[in-house]
Amino acid sequence: MDVVVAYSLDHIIKASLKTALTYKEYSELISDLVAIEASSGVDASPALVEYTKLNQKRMARWDKTITISDGVKSRIQSFDKHVTWLVLTETWCGDAAHVIPIINKVAELNPNISLKLVFRDEHPELMDRFLTNGGKSIPKLIMIDNDTNEVVNTFGPRPSEATAMVEDFKSTHGSLTDEFKGQLQAWYNKNKGQNIIEDLLVMLGV
Repeated sequence: MDVVVAYSLDHIIKASLKTALTYKEYSELISDLVAIEASSGVDASPALVEYTKLNQKRMARWDKTITISDGVKSRIQSFDKHVTWLVLTETWCGDAAHVIPIINKVAELNPNISLKLVFRDEHPELMDRFLTNGGKSIPKLIMIDNDTNEVVNTFGPRPSEATAMVEDFKSTHGSLTDEFKGQLQAWYNKNKGQNIIEDLLVMLGV
């Protein structure tokens, strides 16, 4: 008879952090996957391989173009607690390609913030603790207090304005269409990461 072991959230997080990647390692892994026509996740379908290629380009663009004002930089740098931002992601996820480079830019501004990334499909127990409306939506940022090991906040899978857009569309049409997904990509490009930064400031309380 199989024995089911229920691990505590603290145990799950600590185990996840052992396999977590830095943003640099994550970016390098995406490049490696693109080179061999592959993607992360349990379903490395041709479509997801293509999304991974597209997301590599999106991330590279954000890495070069994202700007944060001096006033916002000061607010981020004023955060004086020591935290880990543990992010669930996959290389094929369109929202992750827009969101994670912004998360990284914010984390880079304060040495008190340690950014780590893990793959959703490799960490089902962790993902199941941080569902969004019952779904395994990513990216999902889990903010952990390094002194207490407690989860103090979360962010994702989308910034607040994009979330409102999605919920409004679903309430009217039932599900997201390809046309709407294109509109959402256009919103990300137009907003230039500013709503993500605003939401992260709220999460930090600065």
